Parts: sequence; structure tokens; C-alpha cells
Amino acid sequence: MNNPFLEAYNTPFGVPPFAQIKIEHYMPALKKAIEEARADIEAIVSQTEAPTFANTIEAMEESGELMEKVTSVLFNLNSAETSDELQAVARDASPMLSEFDNEIKTNEKLWSRIKSVYENKDSFGLTGEQEMLLDKTYKGFVRSGADLKGDKKERYKEVSIELSKLSLEFGENLLAETNGFVMYVDKEEDLKGLPKDVISRAAKTAKEKGEKGKWAFTLHAPSYMPVLEYADKRELREKLYKAYMSKALKGDERDNQAIIKKLAQLRAEKANLLGFNTYAEYVLEERMAEKPSKVEEFLNDLLERALPKAKEEVEELKAFMKELGVDHELQRWDWAYYSEKLRKKKYDVDDELTKPYFKLENVISGVFQTAEKLFDISFRRNEEIPVYHEEVEAYEVLDAAGNVTALFFADFFPREGKRGGAWMTSYRDQRVTKDGEKVIPLVSIVCNFTPSSEDAPSLLKFDEVSTLFHEFGHALHGMLADTKYASLSGTHVYWDFVELPSQIMENWCYEKECLDLFAKHYETAEPIPAEYVERLKNSSIYHEAYATVRQISFGLLDMNWHNITMDQAGTIEDVKAVEKAAFGPTDLFPEVPNTNMSVQFGHIFGGGYAAGYYSYKWAEVLDADAFSVFQKNGVFDKATATSFKNNVLSKGGTKHPMELYKQFRGQEPTPDALLKRAGLKD
Repeated sequence: MNNPFLEAYNTPFGVPPFAQIKIEHYMPALKKAIEEARADIEAIVSQTEAPTFANTIEAMEESGELMEKVTSVLFNLNSAETSDELQAVARDASPMLSEFDNEIKTNEKLWSRIKSVYENKDSFGLTGEQEMLLDKTYKGFVRSGADLKGDKKERYKEVSIELSKLSLEFGENLLAETNGFVMYVDKEEDLKGLPKDVISRAAKTAKEKGEKGKWAFTLHAPSYMPVLEYADKRELREKLYKAYMSKALKGDERDNQAIIKKLAQLRAEKANLLGFNTYAEYVLEERMAEKPSKVEEFLNDLLERALPKAKEEVEELKAFMKELGVDHELQRWDWAYYSEKLRKKKYDVDDELTKPYFKLENVISGVFQTAEKLFDISFRRNEEIPVYHEEVEAYEVLDAAGNVTALFFADFFPREGKRGGAWMTSYRDQRVTKDGEKVIPLVSIVCNFTPSSEDAPSLLKFDEVSTLFHEFGHALHGMLADTKYASLSGTHVYWDFVELPSQIMENWCYEKECLDLFAKHYETAEPIPAEYVERLKNSSIYHEAYATVRQISFGLLDMNWHNITMDQAGTIEDVKAVEKAAFGPTDLFPEVPNTNMSVQFGHIFGGGYAAGYYSYKWAEVLDADAFSVFQKNGVFDKATATSFKNNVLSKGGTKHPMELYKQFRGQEPTPDALLKRAGLKD
């Protein structure tokens, strides 16, 4: 049987030949990849030459090429185009990979060579980037238990394998719960308030599920969010909200409560084995924030500034409800609905007013043009490039001289096999081979936008436009990478720095100069009126204090789970109690029984944000501060954009992020620009 992974890819730019890759190819290729990677490591440790940067650190960087080929496809597709069979492969693969990683990190001979290079680094005449790679490799080994001895080393290995299994199981439960719920509506009058395209799509979903003549609503964002925002029938909003917030909390085989308690315990134990009091201490050693106390101080300082204003926003909404003659208490499933009505009243703007100007194809063109004006790159669709689903579009990314410097994949709509949310990922990172050949990156963004309906093309809500710009910012970080080593390329940076390129891009959505490039009515081609842009800008800080408090609450919840000792983690009995303690200072609503955020908090239990969720607000400080330079010099000022590209986007993790930031900005960031933007400071 020919296995595509085991042959050179005979495709444009060496893209994975997705159509040829079958379920049965993964495991044999993965086993072969582990064999090859093991041989690469053996070649490093068995050589007789004294350890040098080239024969040890660079040799390690170049090892495991086949493993990267297999795992990048396996885990990316397990998120974007999965199936029961692929999930089973990922389940089997994760412990194998963890075990192999532990095997490398506990290889005494290899560790001895790395240590020798690190201790003698001054004698090798290293460049700054080489020093960074050495430092990252050395710390990576220490932080992965290389210096542990005997029983501690064995226990560390067991804990790592168990953590990877549990994290995968958490995500699978969440996806199954999201896919497993449908709310059918059989009376048309119950749909009052919902936009036409949402109703049309709900009818189509019901028809596909064998319930023709009804309307089906799911827990996927394009279905769930409009109901919360627009459905006049309160019972629908309540039912859908409670279904959404009770995912993985039903005491059945998909319940995540035991899993997250175990994850918290094992993470605390892992940190303890490595000499840290808490998992947060362990994580933050490699972050800009540095330590838990700094994160808590940061979050609490923001909370102190935002909470009084957030309470005012809630009281204003309650008063507005009274004006409308509403006599029930404001509940969580009422917030988005009445908030949207008040926003429309105050700013005379809503999604139905602006959506006709945000046809998906136009927004894509707009984000491309924005990148072209800022960074001198252009995009060319290439239908010869293999893709993993017919809806995915592939583009060549060209520099000013017309050279292809990256490939960009775009996957926009919800599917059964795709997890919720939006993310950027990579199938191959940019690097330079030892022969001096530049390997171009293969970068992808995956979203869950409102698809087209029978009546209209895909028209995006403004927050979806903002999401596209956000994820495209991550993509630019990958596409514009210009480093020697893949492990320092693109988004391989400190976690609380990684959101700067994405969050700064959102700012252009509010600039008339940028919107004029693409925001044109899908029927008349009329540009979006200046007054709409002004309203969007004014409404952008609407309920910003509430949104800030909400983000802070998630950051505090994350710290409650991860800034605890091993003993404290072992005594957690009630998941809801941990959550209540975190949310207490930020709560603006009555408690809703049988709902829980922790059991579905994929960022911290299924993704990489454990002890790092604060980084969204941290990066907002960076992005507001950085964008203030563009505001001063011009949003498309070439010199400012070139400096941002050369000092931030292209450098990846080759220097400490604060150093990179100061090279661009000339100083450390301050929260002033963020507070001003959020309306929390004059």
C-alpha cells in the first residue's frame, strides 16, 4: 500500500496531498516517523565529536521531519475536518507522541550534550537567533523533567501521558455535546425578531435532519448567537442558553467535571515535580508576565477600573427594559437581546444595517488589500493547490518582487466535523535549511462564519469581520516569518505576545480608509456610508466595561484552576465551587443553576491557554499602545508598517518579546491607550 506520508509530496509547493491521505495511512506513518526521529537522536548522541551548537542543537532542530509531516495533518484535520475514525487515531497517537517526547527529554546522553553546549555557549560565537534556540532547547528540557532523577522522572513521564489523554478526551466530549443538541421550532410566529437569513438557514438545517417544515437551531455559533441576540420569544433564548451552558455537565459519559479536576491535579503535580509551587508559576516563567502575582495584579487593577462602569451598563439596560414595559428580572439569556436593542437605539446601528456591506468575498478581498498596503504582499488564488475540503480556498502569497513567500488556506463555514470558534494554524513553518534553501510556510485560518442561504450570499456580522481580521493577523505572523529555525518562526513566541499581531489587525476594521477598500453593498455596490462607520466606531466601546469584566472573570477562573498547590488541587470536590469563587467579584447576574463554564472552557482545558487566558487582555494593552503609533502617523503609513513588520511580525521568537516591542515602539507599553479606547479614561 502506497502511503503518501512516506513519499515526497508531488504537489505544488509540497502541500500535503489531502485527497490521497486515508485513515489507514496515519498510524503506520507515525510509527515510521517515531523510528526515524529516534534514529536521528541516536545519531546525535552516538557521535564521538565533542558537543557543539551545530552537531547537537541544530541537528536536533533538523530531526523528526517525517513526524512533523504526519502530526501537522493529523491534529489540524482533527480540529477542522474530523470523524470518529480520525478522533480514534488522534486518541491513539497522543500518548505515543507524549511517550516519545518524554523518551527524548529523559535521554541522559542527549541532555548531557545539550548541557555541555549551554555551559560553553560563549565559545561558539553564536548569533542572537542561535543563542535563543539554545536557550529555548535547554529550558525546554529542564521544564520537561530532564534534570529529574529516578522515581520523579518516571512519575513525570506518567503524568505527561495522562495529561495529553485527558485534554483530548475533554475536547471530544465538548464537540460531541455541541453536535448532539438540536432545538426544533414548529411555529413560524415563534421566530419573530430573527433575521431572514437565520430563519432560512434554520429551515435548511431542519430539512437536512429530516424535519422538513420545521426550523432547527444548534449550539454552533452562527445558529446560537442570533437566537440570543434577536429572538423575541424569551423561552427560545432561555432554552438555548441553558443547553449551551450545560454542555458536558450532565453526569453522563460526556461529563467533563472529573476530567478537569484530574487535569488540575496532574498539572499541579507536574509543576511540583519540576520545583514550582503551582502550575501557574511553571507556565508564567516563560511569559512576559513572569509570575502569578503580576497576572493577578494586572487583572484586579483592570477590574477595579472596569467594574463600576460595567455595573452602570447593567443598570442602564435594566432601566431600558423598564421603559419597554418588561417586568421580569434581567437574566443572562436576556443580556444580548436587550443590549442589541439598546445599542440600536443609542447608535442607530445593528448587524442587519451593516451586513449587506460585508459580503464574505469582499471582506476577504479587503483583508488582502489591507495587508498589501501595509506590508507589500499580494494574494493569488491557485486551484491546483490541494485542500482538505471543497470549501477551503488556497492562495499563493507574493512579495513585492512577485516571489511566492507563503501559502494561505481559508476555511470559513461550520461543519459537523469542525470544532467551534476560529483559529489560525500551520501545516509547515517557515525555516531555512542547512543548504540555505528557504522553506515557505503553509498557513491556514479556520472559522465558523454565517454561510450563504438560498436567499442571500454569506453576509458577515461586524464581529465576524473583526474575527476575520483577527485571525488574519495571526496568519500574517506566520506568513511574514523570516527566521532560520522553524521552532522560532512565526507564532512560536511567548503566549502573552502571540495575540498582538491578531488583535492589532482588528483596529483597521473601524477605519473608514480601510473599510472603503471593501465594504460595499452586495446588491448596489455602494460604499458603506461614512455615518455608518462613525456609528460603528462609537458603538465599538458600547458595553466595553461589561466585556472587559467578562474577560477578566475568565482570566481569574483560569488562575483559580492553575495557581493552586498540589495539596489544594487534590482537595477539589466541587467544580462549581471553584468557579463561584473566581466569578464572585465579577458577577453581574443572578446564578443560573446547572450551568458551568469550566467544563466547556476549551481554551484552558483543551487548548494551550492554561494559566494564560489573561493574555487576551495583556495583548490588548500591547495592541492599543502599538496602534496608537499608526493613529498618529497614518493607518496605512508605510514607515510604521515596515517597522512593525521588521521588528515584530518577521522576527517570531528570535528575541525576547519586550525587546522586539521596544524596537518597534521605542518604549515599554502602557495601558493608557487601551483605557482610552475602552472609554475608561479621558
